[in-house]
Amino acid sequence: MKPYTDHLKIAVADDEPDMRQFFQEVLTHLGHKVLAIAETGKQLVESCRTNPPDLVITDVKMPDMDGLDAAKTIAGDHPTPVIVVSAHDDAEYLERARGGPVMTYLIKPVKPADLQAAIAMTMVRFAQLREANAEAAQLRQALEERKLIERAKGIVSRRLRVEEPDAFRKLQKMASVHNRKLADVAQQVVNSDKVFQELEMNNNK
Repeated sequence: MKPYTDHLKIAVADDEPDMRQFFQEVLTHLGHKVLAIAETGKQLVESCRTNPPDLVITDVKMPDMDGLDAAKTIAGDHPTPVIVVSAHDDAEYLERARGGPVMTYLIKPVKPADLQAAIAMTMVRFAQLREANAEAAQLRQALEERKLIERAKGIVSRRLRVEEPDAFRKLQKMASVHNRKLADVAQQVVNSDKVFQELEMNNNK
């Protein structure tokens, strides 16, 4: 997944008017589109829900909701990378920023070149994170499908009184004949076995 850093849609939040103007001017000069400029964390969250951005740049200390809580809320609605810009390098803020949607933490005053570099780094990190998450999800799915197929193979072996290699080949043949994924056929076998087990239990009552 190739990260993109040009022509981003960016939402900004800062309670200081001069910083909001700074972001507006610098981001526009860098070729980005400023979707929203908020003064509070709640305003930032609402603007992102209305029009999801590619990137969020937010101050930490703001009225009604700080930037870190706002970033977590926004990421919960839609995965979005976040750059935090703060006048404070407090250990508590740094700890809260770890492990969440915050990709980069900048200390004020911020120079245009620093902001440009932070945006590039943030988008690269976010792309890498999404790729890693996608790979992990694929691995989990593959493992679950393998477990399902093994279970179905055992069911076929037991019900048709054949060895497991033969049972596996029968599953493969059925998948091929019906042009279906092996895991889908395995799920059908497992579901059918549950029905037969229930019927057998009711028959023995």
